[in-house]
Amino acid sequence: MRATLRWAHSDLRTHRGEALFLVLATAGIVASLLLAAALFGYATNPWQRVFAQAHGAHVTLHTTAAADAGRLAGLDGVESVAGPSPTSSLTLVSAGGRASVELRGTSGKPGVGRPLITAGHWLDPATPDGVVLESRLARALLAAPGDTLTVPGTVRRLTVVGVADSAEPRYRPGEQAGLVWALPSAVPDPAGQVVGLRLTDPGDTGYAVQRAVTELGAGAIGEVATWQQARAEAQGDNRLLGQVLGLFGLGALAAAGFAVHGAIGTRIRGHLRDISILKAIGFTPGQVVRVFLIQHLLYALLGAVAAAVLTEALGSAVPGRLGAAVGVWQGLPGHTAALFVVPVGAVLFIGATTSLAAWRAGRVPPVPVPRPAAPPAGRLTGVARRALGAGVPPALVLGWHKAFTRRPRSLSAVGRLALPLLLIVMALSAWTTIDRFHSSPERMGLPTALSVRADASLDDGEARALLERDPQVAAAYPGVEVAALVPGQTATIALRGLGTRAEPYPFTLAEGRAAHGPDEAVAGQGLLDLLHVRVGDWVRMTVGERPQILHIVGRSIEPENAGRVISTSLDTLRANDPDLRPAQYQLRLAPGADPAAVAGRLTAAGSGHLDVHTVTNPADGLSPLRAVVLGLIVVLALIGLIELLTAIGGMVREGERDLLALKAIGLTPRQITAVTVTATAGTALAAVLLAMALGLPLARWLIDAQGISSGVGAGIAQLPSPALLVPLGGAAVLGAAALAALPAARSTRRRLADTLSAVA
Repeated sequence: MRATLRWAHSDLRTHRGEALFLVLATAGIVASLLLAAALFGYATNPWQRVFAQAHGAHVTLHTTAAADAGRLAGLDGVESVAGPSPTSSLTLVSAGGRASVELRGTSGKPGVGRPLITAGHWLDPATPDGVVLESRLARALLAAPGDTLTVPGTVRRLTVVGVADSAEPRYRPGEQAGLVWALPSAVPDPAGQVVGLRLTDPGDTGYAVQRAVTELGAGAIGEVATWQQARAEAQGDNRLLGQVLGLFGLGALAAAGFAVHGAIGTRIRGHLRDISILKAIGFTPGQVVRVFLIQHLLYALLGAVAAAVLTEALGSAVPGRLGAAVGVWQGLPGHTAALFVVPVGAVLFIGATTSLAAWRAGRVPPVPVPRPAAPPAGRLTGVARRALGAGVPPALVLGWHKAFTRRPRSLSAVGRLALPLLLIVMALSAWTTIDRFHSSPERMGLPTALSVRADASLDDGEARALLERDPQVAAAYPGVEVAALVPGQTATIALRGLGTRAEPYPFTLAEGRAAHGPDEAVAGQGLLDLLHVRVGDWVRMTVGERPQILHIVGRSIEPENAGRVISTSLDTLRANDPDLRPAQYQLRLAPGADPAAVAGRLTAAGSGHLDVHTVTNPADGLSPLRAVVLGLIVVLALIGLIELLTAIGGMVREGERDLLALKAIGLTPRQITAVTVTATAGTALAAVLLAMALGLPLARWLIDAQGISSGVGAGIAQLPSPALLVPLGGAAVLGAAALAALPAARSTRRRLADTLSAVA
C-alpha cells in the first residue's frame, strides 16, 4: 500500500494541472445535474402541491348562463362538482396597472378547486364589494389586502380582502384573464358560468369532456380547460431549463469519462517500462489497476462532494429562477436522495471509464517488449513525399503525417476532443436561438409588439383611428379569438381571426403558404398534432352552435397556447357570423420603437377605454439559460483542455523515439518543435471540423424537436453565424498549438542518454 501511495503521489506531482482540471470539470458536471434535478422538481411540485391541497378540478367548463350545468354531477366518472358559478368579464385598474379579469361569483369556498389563501382572508358577507385575487394577478396589479380596485368607465369600486393560489391556468397579460372571486351579489348580470369536475380517473379527462359536451350541447360550451393544460402552463420554462441542464450535464459527463479514459491510456503508454518494473518487484495486476483507479476516483469524489456542498449551501442564494428552484427543491421529499444519487452516479461513471483504461495497465508484461523501430503505418504517404518535393516545409509535412499516422489512435484522439467541442457548438446554438427571439421576434411568430383591447364605447373605426394616430404604430390589425370545440368534442382550441384580406396579418410561416382566399387558414404545430392533420387538410370545428370548416394551407410558428391555434382572417369569420366585431388589435410598431413607451402613450390617449399590453416573448422566461449555457461552456472547455493536454503528452512521448532520426536528417530543434506543434494543431483542426459538421445539424434537430414537443413547431432554430464559429475554431486550433509549444520545445533539449532510453 505504501508503494502504491508513493506512486500515486508521484503521478499527481507530475500531472497536477490535469488533476485540477478533472476536479473542476467533475464539480461543474455534478452541479449542472443537481440544478437540473432542482428545476425539474421546481417545475412540477409547486403546482402539484397546490392542485392536491386545493382538491383541484380535472376539467373546468365555461358555459352559457342558461346552461343547466348542474346535470354534470350525474355523469359517470365524475367524483364531485364545483359550481356552477356565475361569471362576467371586466377590466380592473389599480395603482400598479390594469388587467382583464374573470369575476367569479361564489358564496363559500368550493369543495373542488378551492382557493388557497396566502394573504388576507376569504370572502365575507360583511364586505359585499370584497374580492379575492389569484396570486399572479395580484402581483401584476401590485395589489394587496386592503387595496381598492376600480372598473374603468364606471363608479364601481372593489376592495381586495385576500390573495389566493389556484391550480387553474394563471393570469397572462393579453392572453389569459386573471381570476377574481367575489360574492354572487357582485356578479348581477353574468355573461356565463363555470363548473369544475373532479374525476375518479384523471386519465379519462378527454372522455369526460366529450360526455359533458354531449350532455349540455355544443352550443352551451364556451371554453374547456383541463388539468394537463394547467400543469403544462405552470411548469412553463422551468422544465425546459431542466432538460437543457440535464442533457448537457450528461453529455459533459460522457466527455469527462472519455477524457479520463484517454488520459490514463496515454499515461500507460508513456510508462510501460515503469509499470513493468513495478510488476517485476512484486506488484500484482490488481494493484497496478488500483493505483490508477483510486487516484482518479479521489479526483472525481473531491469534485462531486464540492459541487454537492456548494449547491446545497449556496444554491438558494443564486439570484433569479435558479436560486428559487433550489430553495423549493430543498424542501421536497426527493431532495436528499437526489443530492446523494447524482454525485455517486457521476463518480461511479468516471470510475467505470477509469477501470477500462487501467485494466490495460494490469496486462503490461513484467518484461518490457521492445517497440518496433518503424511501424508499418509510419511510412510517408505518396502525398507527403510529393509535398516535400514541392518545397512544403518539412515540419508541416511531418507534423501532419505524425498526427494521422496511427489511424485508430488518431481517430480516437480526434473523437474525444471533438465531443466537448460538439457540445459547445450545441450550447451556442441554444444561445443564438434565444437571441433570435429577442432580436428578430417577427421571424419567431411574434410580428406584433402590443396587444390592445377596447371597451364597448369605441367602435372599430374609432379604435383603429385612435391607435394609428400614434406615429410609431406601423399597423393595427383587428382581430378576435374564440374557443372552438375540436372534432370529437374532447377539447377546445383557439380560433383566431386576425387582419383582413385587404390588410393581412403577417403570420410567420414555417411550411405551406399564407391564407388568402375564403375559408383558408394557417395552424400551429400543437393543433396539427392534436387533430392528427397536416397542411393541405380540411378541419371542422364548432364555435357555439355554428360549425366552422377551414382549409389549412400553412403551418405558422405559434409560441402561444402551446401551438393549439388556428388562424384565419377576420373576414372569413365574419362570413359565418356577420355581427362579429373586433375584440382586440395587434399592433406592429415602427423599427426602433419602444413598446413600453408606445403602450404608455396609447393608454393615456385612450382615457381609460384601452387596455394595452406588451406581447409576451417566450424567450423572456429563458433568460436564466444564458448563464446556464455560459457555465456549461466553461465546464466543457475544461474537459476539452484535459483531452488536449492528454493528446499533447502522447505526441511528445511518441516523438521522443523520433528525435534522433529527425536530428540526423538535419532538422533543427525549432523545426522538431514545429513537428509536434503542427501535429497537435492538426488534431485540433480535425476535431473542430468534426464537431461543427456533426454539432450544427444535431443542434438544429434537437431545437426543432423541442419546438415540436412544445407545440411551437420546427423552424425556430438559429445556428451560430460563421462570424462566431470561425473565431471559435481558430481559437481552439491556435490554443492547442500554443499549449503544445512549450512541452515540445523541452523535449528537443533532452539529453542523448534520455532519448536513447526512451527509444529502448
